[in-house]
Amino acid sequence: MRIAIVNDLALAREVLRRVVLAAPGNSIAWSAADGEEAVRLAAADRPDAILMDLVMPRLNGAEATRRIMRASPCPIIVVTSTVPGNFDLVYQAMGAGALDAVETPTFDATGKLANAEKLAAKLAQLDGALRGDAFEPPPPTPAASLSVELPRIVAIGVSTGGPAALPAILEALPADFPAAILIAQHLDADYIPGLVERLGAVCRLPVRSAAAGEVPLPGTVYIAHSNDHLELSPRLRLNYTPLPRNVPYRPSADVLFSSLVDHVPRPGVALLLTGMGTDGAKGLLALRNACWHTIAQDESTSIVYGMPRAAVELRAAVEVLPLPLIAPAIMTALRPRRFR
Repeated sequence: MRIAIVNDLALAREVLRRVVLAAPGNSIAWSAADGEEAVRLAAADRPDAILMDLVMPRLNGAEATRRIMRASPCPIIVVTSTVPGNFDLVYQAMGAGALDAVETPTFDATGKLANAEKLAAKLAQLDGALRGDAFEPPPPTPAASLSVELPRIVAIGVSTGGPAALPAILEALPADFPAAILIAQHLDADYIPGLVERLGAVCRLPVRSAAAGEVPLPGTVYIAHSNDHLELSPRLRLNYTPLPRNVPYRPSADVLFSSLVDHVPRPGVALLLTGMGTDGAKGLLALRNACWHTIAQDESTSIVYGMPRAAVELRAAVEVLPLPLIAPAIMTALRPRRFR
C-alpha cells in the first residue's frame, strides 16, 4: 500500500514511517505537517491510506478528514497521542469518514519501536480489505425449537461515517419502537463504549453493548462490542464468533445478516449504511430473498458509497434512500400489513 502520513511532529512522522515500511509491500506516498497541507497533497496524489494526526496547527485532523473524504476519499486511520484525551475529535473524525483510531507508537529508551503492534495490525487488516478478502456465508444451521419470544428485528450494517449516520436514524425513532435493533459497526471494541454513550444521549430507546447470551428485547438498541462478529445463535440469543477469521471488516455485517436469515422466524428490516468495501451486501441479498424489507443508504448522503453501492449492484435493497428518510421507512416497513 502507498500510505501517507500527516503529523506536525517530525519525530512522530519518523516513527510512523518505520511502522509503515516494516510491512512488505508498503511505501510512503507523502508526508504532511498539518491538515491543510494534507488536503492539498491528497487532491494531487491520492494514496491508498492516510495516517492522520488530530491536534495540529492551521487545520485539525477531524476537519482535514472531512475535507479529504469530500474531495479525495480514501481510507483514513486516526493516529493520535492519546485517544481518551482527544475523544471528541476522534468521534468527529470518525463521523467524517475515518475508519478507526489508534495511539501513536513511540521510540523506547533503546531507540526501538514501542506500542506499534496495534497500528501494524490495523494496516494489515486494511490491506486485506483493499485486496478484496471476501465473506462466504456458512451453510445454514437449523433453528432450535425453543420457547424464546423473539421480537421483530431491525439489523444495521455500517462502517465509515457510521458515528454520524447512526444518530440521524436512531434519534428519529419513537420511545415505543416495537423492534429490537442490532448494529454491526466496523469499529475497534475499545471505542464502542463511547459510541454507546453518544447514541444513548440522542436516542429515546435504551442503547447498550450487546452481551453474549441475552435474548434481544423490543425497543432496545444493541451494538456489537467485540472485534469478533455479532450473530444470533440457533438458540435465538446474541453471540460472538471469531469465524470467519479472514474477513478484514470486523464485526461483519454479513455474519450478522446471515445468522438472521438462518434463525429469525419472522422477516424484519435490514439496513446497509455508509461504508468502505462490500461487507453486508451478500447478507442483505440473502435477507431480501427471505422476505425481509431491505434498505440501502443513497450515494448523496453516504460518506463513502461502498457498502450500499455493492448492495444496490446485487439488487439486494428494496429501497435506496437518503439518510433523513430511513427512519420513517423503517416505521412503515414494521407495520403489521408488511408481514401478512
